Amino acid sequence: MLSDITLGQYFPARSVMHRADPRLKIALTVFSIILIFSAGNFFALGFAVGYILLGMALSRIPVKLYLKSLKPILFIIIFTAVLNIFYGSGDPLWQWGIIKITRNGLLNSLFVSIRIIVLILASSVLTFTTSPTQLTDAIERLLKPLAKLRVPVHEFAMMMTIALRFVPLLLEETDKIMSAQKARGADMESGGLTQRIKALIPVLIPLFVSAFRRAFDLATAMESRCYHGGEGRTKMKQLHFGFGDWLVLGSAVLALFAFAALNMAFPASLIR
Repeated sequence: MLSDITLGQYFPARSVMHRADPRLKIALTVFSIILIFSAGNFFALGFAVGYILLGMALSRIPVKLYLKSLKPILFIIIFTAVLNIFYGSGDPLWQWGIIKITRNGLLNSLFVSIRIIVLILASSVLTFTTSPTQLTDAIERLLKPLAKLRVPVHEFAMMMTIALRFVPLLLEETDKIMSAQKARGADMESGGLTQRIKALIPVLIPLFVSAFRRAFDLATAMESRCYHGGEGRTKMKQLHFGFGDWLVLGSAVLALFAFAALNMAFPASLIR
């Protein structure tokens, strides 16, 4: 299960999405999220899904990795879908007491499930095609206007990137500790809920120790390299928009107009 979590992982490749400016990819991710939650009918939602699928195709990342990113939230998707089945107006298709299933309830369940799935896929396109260093630089550049208000933009971007980068490292460390405990005869899969929680204690303690050790080593490495925040720092690779980036940005604007037209052309009552 831990190996299925791909949050924060970067997969190097040679694709259009990998070469794109990281600021543009962050903006497109936010744009995709806005499309997902602004869709009022299946036609507009289908357009948003197609837009995200296009980004997945351009990233040249294997589909199985995107599907792998959905596994950790599969329970949330199913749970949300089941809940939304019972919230719908209209004539019931099936009813037992106060519990009823309607056509609109089924459509709402499908609509919400698609929203959650494509939301994760849109976020995965960003993290799969953008390295932590690029994310740091992009976030810092996008939040640079806040620096005039004495907001520590560089430190904020650095903390976000380090936290995101530590996710796969901690998951790998957890997997190693659990394997070591099982090799010593620890039973973590049998028994009730209370017993399973108690069985995790031998895993959590060394995990916390390892996390603090990694944090201390990282702080020591940064200090040994004379890191003192963003003051006076320069970058080896400067971010700049190329012709392809402007072309993608222009296509996003056209996609916004097409999405708005679909959203207004068909009534939202199709899913309610």
